[in-house]
Amino acid sequence: MMSDKSESKNAEIIERSIEDAKRKAEKNKNLIIVKKKYRLSKTSSQLFERTKLDSSEDNDFWDEEGLGSKVNDITTQEEDAEFQNLPYIVSDEVAIKAENLSMEFNLNQEKVDNLKEYVIKRIKGEIKPKNHFLALNNLSFTVNKGERIGIIGFNGAGKSTLLKILAGVMKPTEGKVETHGKIAPLLELGAGFDNNYTGEENIFLNGAILGYQKEFLESKYDEIVEFSELGEFIKVPIKNYSSGMLSKLGFSVATIVEPDILILDEVLSVGDVKFKKKSGNKLKSMMGSGITVFLVSHSVDQIRKLCKRVLWLDHGNLVMDGDVDEVCDAYIETAKEASAEELHNIELY
Repeated sequence: MMSDKSESKNAEIIERSIEDAKRKAEKNKNLIIVKKKYRLSKTSSQLFERTKLDSSEDNDFWDEEGLGSKVNDITTQEEDAEFQNLPYIVSDEVAIKAENLSMEFNLNQEKVDNLKEYVIKRIKGEIKPKNHFLALNNLSFTVNKGERIGIIGFNGAGKSTLLKILAGVMKPTEGKVETHGKIAPLLELGAGFDNNYTGEENIFLNGAILGYQKEFLESKYDEIVEFSELGEFIKVPIKNYSSGMLSKLGFSVATIVEPDILILDEVLSVGDVKFKKKSGNKLKSMMGSGITVFLVSHSVDQIRKLCKRVLWLDHGNLVMDGDVDEVCDAYIETAKEASAEELHNIELY
């Protein structure tokens, strides 16, 4: 059992740590912090006990140990203003034109292990008809160079499917997409990585999936590693990486080009606070150069700050296409009738 002297010493160390954390947080006046009151328990096995919240708005700021692991969710007013004040110059030239896009998936309910088994079941009439899921239904729109387009919709609306088609990752069942310019798709960061390969090997694997030539990746290798901040871990198999490390590597590979069209799927908060700021600056630099941007986000507030025009999807259909505030206001009003499943992780305000 721990002595009273040891307990007292541990309590003092913990108390100093809390005070240091508070002082560091208060240095940045722009941080939106909801202060929470904690008290030290008398025994070291219960170091922190949450006793009262001054506000219920930011319950996620502090982790179970009381020292704020979810700092990724904090944005500053200064950063918001910088994104909002980016140049917005729209050209008459077309960047992307989508005509009558439809995407249908076949959902086979029957599990068949080999061709022989399939033939036998087919002859016996045991193969059930496939269910068809229409992810996108006859979408048409034109986007000019320099536009920043937000894409909103409840869960299952078809947002990510649309981005994958625009990025060329998927081909539509019907319709066509015309793109003019180099595309940088930041879809699922780390998608296309092989867990058994090292970070170094995955740079070339993931880069190839994104359409980059080996020679180009070799010339940019040092830059990618430096930006990712992985250091010696670049030689380690990524199965040993944390999710934050994977995100850093994925972001660093995907943004190594200077694109004409930037496609973002919920990737504006990447890694720790330091890397989030750096990746945010990189995105601001890319977006401020006048490129075309497509952004899918669960945050309506983020869409309002970054975009001027919005496409609203619902069950694969294009409900509205227009001014950001007009579309977002209508979307929020409709959300009152949506189910809890549809609204999961959706931030309306």
